Formats: sequence, C-alpha cells, structure tokens
Amino acid sequence: MPKVAFTLNGKRIEAEVGTTILEAAEQQGIRLPTLCHDSRLKPTAACRLCLVEVEKARGPMPACTTPITEGMIIRTASDDLSNMRRMALELILSDHYGDCIAPCRLTCPAGIDIQGHIALTAQGKYREALALIKESNPLPLVCGRVCPRFCETECRRNRVDEPVAINSLKRFVADYDMNSKDQYLPEPKPATGRRVAIIGGGPAGLTAAYYLGLEGHTVTILEASPELGGMLRYGIPEYRLPKAILDKEIADITRLCHKVRCNASLGKDFTIESLKKTGYEAIFIAIGAQANQKMKIEGENLPGVLSGIEFLRDVTLGNKVSLGNKITVIGGGNTAMDVARTAVRLGVKEVNVVYRRSRLEMPANAEEIEQAEEEGVRFQFLTAPVKASARAGKVAAMECIKMALGEPDSSGRRRPEPIAGSEFTMEVDNIIAAIGQAMDNPNLDRDSQIGISKRNYISINDENMATSVAGVFSGGDCTSGPATAVEAIGAGRRAASSINKYLNGQPVVPDVKSYSCSKGELEDIDSTDFADVERIARTKQAILDPEERKKSFAEMEFTLSEKKALKEAERCLGCGCHARFDCKLRELATEYQVNDAHYAGAKHHLPINKSEHPFILRDQNKCILCGRCIRICSEIKGLSVFGFVERGFETRVEPTLGMPLSETRCDSCGLCVSTCPTGALGTKAPLPEILTD
Repeated sequence: MPKVAFTLNGKRIEAEVGTTILEAAEQQGIRLPTLCHDSRLKPTAACRLCLVEVEKARGPMPACTTPITEGMIIRTASDDLSNMRRMALELILSDHYGDCIAPCRLTCPAGIDIQGHIALTAQGKYREALALIKESNPLPLVCGRVCPRFCETECRRNRVDEPVAINSLKRFVADYDMNSKDQYLPEPKPATGRRVAIIGGGPAGLTAAYYLGLEGHTVTILEASPELGGMLRYGIPEYRLPKAILDKEIADITRLCHKVRCNASLGKDFTIESLKKTGYEAIFIAIGAQANQKMKIEGENLPGVLSGIEFLRDVTLGNKVSLGNKITVIGGGNTAMDVARTAVRLGVKEVNVVYRRSRLEMPANAEEIEQAEEEGVRFQFLTAPVKASARAGKVAAMECIKMALGEPDSSGRRRPEPIAGSEFTMEVDNIIAAIGQAMDNPNLDRDSQIGISKRNYISINDENMATSVAGVFSGGDCTSGPATAVEAIGAGRRAASSINKYLNGQPVVPDVKSYSCSKGELEDIDSTDFADVERIARTKQAILDPEERKKSFAEMEFTLSEKKALKEAERCLGCGCHARFDCKLRELATEYQVNDAHYAGAKHHLPINKSEHPFILRDQNKCILCGRCIRICSEIKGLSVFGFVERGFETRVEPTLGMPLSETRCDSCGLCVSTCPTGALGTKAPLPEILTD
C-alpha cells in the first residue's frame, strides 16, 4: 500500500494513502476529541470537536473526514483549537438536562458514592457496599449513628414523598459487616518507609491515618487524651454512640498504624520541630476545637456554672458530676442537646434549654430537639442570659432577657436583639454553657511558625490543606472551627491525599474535579417528573420509648433489619447518570474545563417513558443529536429503527413513526446503546444478546 509523508505536531511520519488525520493521530498515540465518531461508521464531522490546524488551509479542518496528503503539516493542539472545542462543548451542554452525579453524593462532605452503595445493598452485596463506602469514609459505624445527614436534605425523593434513609442504610451495611465472620479489612500497599505523624486522634486524624496507612506509609498517631476518638469519644454521649462501637472502628484503623501514643500533647510532650528531627517527613495537625467558649456574662465563673464540653467529657471518663434538681443549658446546637439529654439521664428533674433565637434557627438537628422534648427537656426560645448570681457561694439564679429577631447576620440567620424591659429571673442549681467551641491554641507550639487565622484557627491552603510550614498539613475543626464528624472525615481524606503526593514527590495540587451537570436545586425540580413513581413510606429505625431512654445511657436507636434495609434501598431513584463513569461528553467537558453557564438558556425537559422497552431506556434530555444511534441501526443492522424528527431547536431522535421502541423492528441487539456517547441510551435490564463489534 503506498504511503504519504507528513508532519504531525512537529514530527515527520508516514501513513498509508487514504488514512484520515484522526486515524493517523491515533496511530501515533494522539487522542483527538470527538463525540460523533464511531470506527464502525463512516465519519461525518458533525460535532466539530476534532478540528485541527493544517498549514495553508483556509481554516481548521475536521480530522475525522480529512485524509492525509503528501507534505501536509498538522497541529492537533493550540489555544485557538482549545477555545473552539470548549465553545462547541458549551453549546452542546446548553441543552443537556440531567444529573451526572446524584445530588446526595455532591452534598456529602466525605464524598461517598451514595447511589452506588445503595444499589449494591439492594442487590444484597453488603460487603461490596461497605467497601465502596470506605473508599471515602473509614468510619461508617460511627457516621451511621451520628451523621447529620446532609445528603438526605438534597435527596430527589423529597419531591415524591420522603428522602431515602441513606444514613440508616450506611449503618446497616456497616453493622452487618461488624457482625459477620468475614469482616472487610482492606490490605495496605507495600511499605514505603515514609514516616508520617498525625497529631490528634479525632475523626480527621483517624481518617488521615487510615488512608495514609493503606498507602503503605508508616503512621504514628499522637493524642493528648487518654484514648483516641476526640469529640466522638468525649463529646457524643453513649446513648448516641456506644464506645464499644467507636473502639471497634478505631481498632480497624490503628491496625494500619505503626504506633499510637496517648496522653501526648503538642507543645508539652513534643513539638513540630522535635517530630521533624526524629524523622517524620510529613505532619498532619488535627487537634480539633475542644475549648469551651465563654458566655461573657457577669457571674459565669461562679461555682455551679459548667462548660458543656467539660461536662460531657467528665461523664465519659466516669468522673463524679454533681448536679442539682434544676439546671439550665445555654445554647442551641447539638452539643447543647447532648448536654440536656445527658442531664436527664443523670436524674435531673428539670432541664431547661435557653436559646437566643427561635426554634427555626436552632442549628441542632430537628430530631435531636424533638427527642429532647419527648424526654422532658423544656425550651426557652428568644431568650438570652444576662447575669448569673449566687447564694451561699454557689450559682442560684440567672437573669435573662427576651429577644426579637432583626436583620440576618453573617451566618445568614436573623440577628437576635434584646427587648428593653423584658428581663426576668430563673432559679437554677446549675448552668451549663454549650454555646460553641474554639481551638485550644496554647497547645500549639509557638516556635513552629504555623500561621494562625484572625479567628484563631490554623491557617491552611484550602486547595491542598498545607500550612505555612513545609511538610505540615492541617484539617478538621482546628482549621474550620467546630463542625461535624463527617466534615472532619472529609478534611482528613483530602489531607491524606495531599500528604501522599508530598511524600511521593508529586505536585501537591487537588485532583482534577470532574465536570458535573445538574438539573438544579431541589426546589427547581418539577415534581411531575416523578408522577409515575410509586409512593412508598420511608422505613423508620426502631427507637426506645422516651421513658425507657431516660433511665439509662443504652443506645436508643436500632439498626434496620435486612428485610427493611432491602425495602428501603429499593426506594432510591438512582438520580446519577448510569453512564457517568464512561460518558464521553463529561470526559471532554472536564478536559476542556467548560463553563456551561456561558450559553445558559432554555433547555428541553422531555418526559422519560420507562416502560417503552423491556431492556433499553431512552433519556432524550441527554441526547446531543450526534446521530450515531440512527446510523448504526441503519448501516450495521439495516433496521432503521431511529430517525430525526422536527427541525431547529425542536429536533430530536425518535423511533419509527413515533411508536414505542418495543413496537418497532428493534431486536434488542444493543448496538445503539454501545455507540451512544452520553448515556441518552442505556440498559435497564441485561440484553438478551451478547454485543459484538
């Protein structure tokens, strides 16, 4: 076969006569972008993504239809080409309606593949479901009990009836594995010899230790308290998170560690510099924020005025805590609820919670508030403490003032403002302040040169979790301020990724974030999209009766049964695109860093007929009109099942004569599915034939 010589990206090469630029580039290992090309079909250059620059040509040439000629000089990459490809992609995406990734996963601070683990659970693949969860979160036993369930607030099922019980399903597979004979314990990679010190054994530190241990690094955890766990151990009561459960999960993590040292404090027992001198190549600071914030009122230092964090810690440690019969808890967060409900279990007859905003603004989980009320806790909303006074050397009363909500403050909540003349006095035996936490900064050695923010937290580069000191990283509450366990877990995993790159000599930059198309916020979703979805009540976890709960610190909620878990898993709508892992459009949108807002406007929002075919599911909202399904069915199979209908913006692909797909000549071969580059065509059941190219 005769050949022609040409230049491709500065390299002189040869190819057979008749070879296209696209084919020649592929032969040289150069991948050109395309959405309309399928090697089984004659090229058409419809998508205009494979354009290349050919010297002396009048403009960019489509690589898929342009044959190589003698002496041709070709460039496949330039700023102009990238801009043209980006524009083409953005125009395509301007009418692309779908969710690449399920909103629940996008909302999860740990980034768990929620849709994936629920699908595996529905198939009875519990071990695989847990393995998938642990790719992002090494503490599912813990989070299955204490997670605030950010994911469930964005679950699309809210537009049908109630959100899927995502956290209950996570707890189910974690508990199922814990009680099985063959527990899931991933094996670490071969040892690297690289040493990492983790300062702080709370959720962020434990998470970083887990993922760095799996990478084969030698990990040492240094913890100031007697045991690991941080706020999971010392800030969350036994009735919510049994310590035996926490210990089991910690043991699974520490098996990957070289050493654990408790009762070892930064600035007292070691310093950043001393760790470096003893051979630690990277350090992760995750010391949390466990210092109680002051109320800044007169009398708060009186005997009988306690710190919420210290109170919960003393209860956990078994220290004697003397409370009277009437206590008042100041605060509206989950810690305040934990304090109030712990006091109930300690036998306090009257527990009042004073909160300066309304119930609607309380940051505590709604369930926590409701359960506290069931247990007899009373609430004084729109009330703020002004002064604590003593009798016989101990706090005996608290003066309060009523508040009114004004304009929103920096938190987005309406600012409480005192109402003149509304003061009143409450008799108390104890006051427990739970209004927030701060980093215990004195333990951070002053000679470390680590930057501290204006809010008195450790300053980090949010992109890679690095501090101002080379090789030292930080994350969790000590950088963000008090947050949730799952947020600390997410921070620990991101830090572990950066530390692993640092130890391997790689640039410490974030992983490329994949493009993700979205249908919009929950309130933007038309509920008629789910008109054909069967209404199924959410499966509830069994819970102890309030009177039983008040008597002890026994765990109050129970894991779903297998039967209930399977039933609940079936409620998942599977919102994320089935083609999200191999969608060519998403891949190219990521590569060219598209901004789909550039050509934002009206989008087609077409109904999906899930019953039109027993095996194939069509979603025209994801169709880019490449025509590959039409051509492969016509040119390869000779059936001509699909065709274009309408013109202009209304153009779409439909089966012959607008019939349901199952009533056409379709023989369920699946070739149309195999050629679709976007997930507009997919399978909902195994095809009856094995696909062959």
